[in-house]
Amino acid sequence: MQGAHDHTTQPRFFEGTTCGAPSGQCRCVVSSLCGSKRGGAGAVRCCALDHVWTRRVRVRRSADWESCPPLVFLDLRQKMHLFRSHNYQVFPDRHSGETPTIRGISWTPLPEALNSKDTMKQFLSDRVVKAARSLYSIMIERNPGLIRDRKHHLKTYKQCCSGKELVDWLMKQNDGLQSRSQAVGMWQVLVDEGILAHVKHELNFLDKDTQFYRFQDTECGLNHTTNEKDSDDELQESLSLLSQLGPDALLTMILRKCPSQRSAEDLEVIYEELLHVKAAAHLSTSVRKELAAVLVFESHAKAGTVLFSQGDKGTSWYIIWKGSVNVITHGKGLVTTLHEGEDFGQLALLNDAPRAATIILREDNCHFLRVDKQDFIRILKDVEANTVRLEEHGKTVLVLEKSSDWAEQGGAGNNSKYTVMSGTPEKILEHLLETVKLDSNGNDAIDPCVSDFLLTHKVFMPSGLLCPALQHQYKAELSEGSDQEKASYILTTKQKVVKLIGQWVALYGLLLKEDPIAVDFLERLKKEVAADFRLNSVLKEQFRERRRTKILENGYQSLSRNQQFDWFSNCEEPVGRLQPIRAHDKVLYEIYRPDNKPLTLMLPVNTSVQDVMSAIVKPGGDHVLVKMNSTGERAQLKLDATAVYTALGLNERLFICTSSQVDQLTPLKEQQGPERGTTDVLEQMSSKDIATELTNYDWELFTAMHEVELVYYVFGRHKFPGAITANLERFVRRFNEVQHWVVTELCLCEDLVKRAILLKKFIKIAAVLKEQKNLNSFFAVMFGLSNSAVHRLYKTWERIPSKTKRVYCAYERLMDPSRNHRAYRLAVAKLSPPYIPFMPLLLKDMTFINEGNPNYVEKLVNFEKLRMIAKTVKIVRGCRSQPYVPSSPQRGLADRMFLEGPATRISTYSNHTLPLQSPTNIRHYIQNLKVIDSQRKLTQLSRTIEC
Repeated sequence: MQGAHDHTTQPRFFEGTTCGAPSGQCRCVVSSLCGSKRGGAGAVRCCALDHVWTRRVRVRRSADWESCPPLVFLDLRQKMHLFRSHNYQVFPDRHSGETPTIRGISWTPLPEALNSKDTMKQFLSDRVVKAARSLYSIMIERNPGLIRDRKHHLKTYKQCCSGKELVDWLMKQNDGLQSRSQAVGMWQVLVDEGILAHVKHELNFLDKDTQFYRFQDTECGLNHTTNEKDSDDELQESLSLLSQLGPDALLTMILRKCPSQRSAEDLEVIYEELLHVKAAAHLSTSVRKELAAVLVFESHAKAGTVLFSQGDKGTSWYIIWKGSVNVITHGKGLVTTLHEGEDFGQLALLNDAPRAATIILREDNCHFLRVDKQDFIRILKDVEANTVRLEEHGKTVLVLEKSSDWAEQGGAGNNSKYTVMSGTPEKILEHLLETVKLDSNGNDAIDPCVSDFLLTHKVFMPSGLLCPALQHQYKAELSEGSDQEKASYILTTKQKVVKLIGQWVALYGLLLKEDPIAVDFLERLKKEVAADFRLNSVLKEQFRERRRTKILENGYQSLSRNQQFDWFSNCEEPVGRLQPIRAHDKVLYEIYRPDNKPLTLMLPVNTSVQDVMSAIVKPGGDHVLVKMNSTGERAQLKLDATAVYTALGLNERLFICTSSQVDQLTPLKEQQGPERGTTDVLEQMSSKDIATELTNYDWELFTAMHEVELVYYVFGRHKFPGAITANLERFVRRFNEVQHWVVTELCLCEDLVKRAILLKKFIKIAAVLKEQKNLNSFFAVMFGLSNSAVHRLYKTWERIPSKTKRVYCAYERLMDPSRNHRAYRLAVAKLSPPYIPFMPLLLKDMTFINEGNPNYVEKLVNFEKLRMIAKTVKIVRGCRSQPYVPSSPQRGLADRMFLEGPATRISTYSNHTLPLQSPTNIRHYIQNLKVIDSQRKLTQLSRTIEC
């Protein structure tokens, strides 16, 4: 691999990056990509899966670092409900050298999994055949005229359908299809499986009257059946399966096209996909758009195929789309293995040098995205041609890139503008102020780049630098020009500065009041604005007009005729029972002695470990503060660490002791979790009531979290003095709590019949959560159900209805991590706010961007990176852009899916409710879940109830 062998920095591991396999059975590695001029992106990788934890690293390859066997699956004869063999969890970073915080996200293989990768492929193929059989039967029964002899260009094609009629028919059957391209993708799935074949053996399905296709009914066993009882249900399940597989098939079909034949819609599909490809993560928007137009699809069927050899002339850059390859060099043998999303081959193109390694396919059926050398070089030249550099005193201070509207398809249209790529903090601010436009009432929407700047400014320009810079811009004057021009410039500049500051205050709200530098600056500026009669008059007039239109997001706050200018007049706390945790708030610290007796004291959230210890023991001793989890794992906290209590993980506790007593500490009994389940309590609560209270509580946690906490969290809270991430940590911890609650309750339920009923209830809870658009708890419940301790309960799974298993299987497809969780991203793209996103994946994306790109490029702030960070943060803002309204008690889709008769039904909606079904009792139960988080203990309990 080009470039991989040049770097010598040793890899670093942190908790949450290991695969969790038994000792001696797994070797986890750090892999790196051959990067562009900015460096390569890499990933801390589990040997069993490559979608784990992304970070930019440079490593020395070792021949000993060969990956373990590929992804493995359970025996499908025993577990037809299984769709994956990995468990998802958010881990605390217990060995961090910095502030303790929850950071790691990893997939872990199930220990019972068998090495049967092909079994999963066969399982999917069988389900596709079953879906095709359902569609074929209903088509024959209801629309037999679709399949008939057709003539085209004096030739007759026997018993076939036209592509356009097939799309029309599918659109009528599925109201959820939003475009014809979605239907094309669904038919493409059947073409790829060989179930539907073009009369001339073309590989792509086309939505045209003149393109004909035949069902391979004899070869694939598509026997016509007329069982009306289940036909509609089977049709909906078939459409659901194909609609989930369709986007991937459609994308593959588009990539197979010759680049010159791709439509604007095709290019948009490829571009959206490149946003989530690791190899393209560090590339700018314009480069991704150009890549979408030139990428070539290349596939190879057999493992062992040599893609190119060491010493060959470099002709292409490759991105692994599916499969994996081995990198081999002369003298060293196997250097490393590259997986899906990684790239290779850039260095030979950049340096016009021979290939530095041999690339051999590691498995069958590998797919690649290829960029040929001439296109690669042209894109690099285009990037340079579209780059503008501003220099002062011989040094570059600002780098801008020319970008065009996507509709121009890379052409030099009239919609071109320049975006900031990098620069000094002061020059970035100066340029962004120039983009602020004002109309008569100040209602012009502020440029997205300005909000990107405000969301991330503390990374490179804390308040101590930003406030003086804003003050300088506020007082800026023209050195040349008439008095009228100078006066106009001063007024316009002040308006722009005030507008930007108003946006800053609107964005941060009361959080900004906790920053003494910002508060002092705003107070001084308020007096200056009040003293400037002309500016004050303009702002008052703009506010009166603004109040009429009720447009508040651009930043101006209340300013009436008889009211003084007030930055924070419209800032309010989120409405709800749960209030945000602020840095100045005091919380009850519960700290235990070595004899497990507690000490309680009220301290500010941001209290340092040093201050906590000073409040308990006399200074000068050798006491230490230790956090310990339920398994007895201990981590000694540094004296300068802050907010350690709110950063505790699930079932973690704080202990104070001397250095010699650390090894003697033992977990508390309460840390071990409950000894008895709450099945009897859950039996008296309906699934919808439980899911509704889960969602209500999640919304309180979600709205209490400020979006800027994500920035602090990913970059490291210790880098932002006075900042807290307690609200975000509380929300992330909730994911683990709900996940382990599901596993705990099932493993503590000894009665097989009750356990099967409980299992079905949890699946229905997941269905309601999905219907309520609470994706965070939906995934928590689903990951709990896929935990190895639950998966191995064969007798329990056998007792749940087949229809419930099919629902569970459909939901598991949303959890597929392949191609950077593409199934989830496609599902989320169809949602409208309000909804609760899958927060661990957002944090993973942000960490990938942060650790995959430097903060500075040639001593200039890498604003392109910060723009990508802000874009992810804005997803949270978008989710909350509409108010959340609790769901009504009417039955929804989830209820209809689970109506199977009184013998198996596990919830009712009778008006005669039991006492435990009151909203207050359910809310109290949901907000005080008791869980076992030790996987070893959960597995032991699972084996006890089912040997």
